Amino acid sequence: MVDPVPRRWTRRSVAAGTMILAGGALLWARKGDHGGPHSAYFSQLSRALAIAGIAHPVLVIDRERLRANIAAVRATLAGTQLAVRVVAKSLPAIDLLNTVASGLQTHRFMVFNGPMLLETLNRRADADLLLGKPLAAKEVAQTLDAVLPLLAGRPGPKWLADTGERLDQYEALGKARGVRLPVVLEVDVGLHRGGFADPASIDAALSKMSGSKGLEFAGLMGYDPHVPKMPSPQHAYRSVLAAYGAAIDVVRERLGGDALARATLNTAGSPTYRLHVDDTLANEVAIGSAFVKPKDFDLDTLSHHVPAAFIATPVLKALDPFAIPGLEAAGPLLRFLDANTVRAFFIHGGHWLAEPESPPGLEYSRLYGRSSNQELLTGSRSIRLKPDDYVFLRPTQSEAVLLQFGDLVVYEEGEITERWPVFGVSA
Repeated sequence: MVDPVPRRWTRRSVAAGTMILAGGALLWARKGDHGGPHSAYFSQLSRALAIAGIAHPVLVIDRERLRANIAAVRATLAGTQLAVRVVAKSLPAIDLLNTVASGLQTHRFMVFNGPMLLETLNRRADADLLLGKPLAAKEVAQTLDAVLPLLAGRPGPKWLADTGERLDQYEALGKARGVRLPVVLEVDVGLHRGGFADPASIDAALSKMSGSKGLEFAGLMGYDPHVPKMPSPQHAYRSVLAAYGAAIDVVRERLGGDALARATLNTAGSPTYRLHVDDTLANEVAIGSAFVKPKDFDLDTLSHHVPAAFIATPVLKALDPFAIPGLEAAGPLLRFLDANTVRAFFIHGGHWLAEPESPPGLEYSRLYGRSSNQELLTGSRSIRLKPDDYVFLRPTQSEAVLLQFGDLVVYEEGEITERWPVFGVSA
């Protein structure tokens, strides 16, 4: 038997093979067309904005969806002992806060700085206010001087303390003004963002407050938004309950059951309030972002909520085909590899904490970069936007984004019905 002659690779065959492999790789890497028109919902919202004559970026609140989220909270907490404390930083407009508070029949609010505290107190004389973060002593002093004349014998805001040093500062402020500041102790229940981390430190704080002429114990706060993101949310939640329960035990042992019954026992947050329905430790949960459900809150624990806040902004320029400066020659190849980069849409404003929502298939360009003046969004030829049409983006969070557009625009039953002024910009 004659052995076959070994095949020899020629330069031509190597080149041909390389081209075949390269072509296959290009086809494999090619992205499909993700574009399409607005859904019926966003088409109707576009018409409402056009009829209202809106030609600049706005933050839209869908009141019907907002009501649905309020109803979801009400249904989830039905039959429990848990009251709701509405988080003002996540809903920074008094009409928005009032809508949520009215729907839940609560007058409890969580505020996060002096200006927010004062504005809420001026607009809500009945407000039960709790600080959501410990403030520097200087800001507390300035806020106290503005707040005390407004109280007229009513209970003052509850201040949040995270360390013994902070308690010393607050005690000095209270003594200097002849008042006892109600203080809630921040408990580290696993987030590890500060706070009293063990029963011994809580006991020391309560000892410091006992008999103080500048402080009075007002409660505990344990914030646990990390739980849904842990490898084992169930284990993380059990740890939260253990830490919070240990803190409550210290209060009961040192101050007695009556003090505990009067205390504000605050816990949870939008991502976790649903987990606390069987929790007999706390008496209130803090909820804010869940009422408008920004994108970062697309969590299993909030699957019963719907997005209720969108950025709407006009298209200023629509270009086809899109060419990247300095890469014009590569344009045909780039467009071949990704059909979603064929068209360019420059919008009014941009660089928000938000992701394109409608029409589908819009993307930020990594090659071109971001802009807060005329943001570039790319898309395929399946997206038929033209100048003056609207693009919709979904905020990834609410607290900072809702303050960036002036009055909130309220959408209801196919129409723009109201404008809600927002709080002054503050951190």
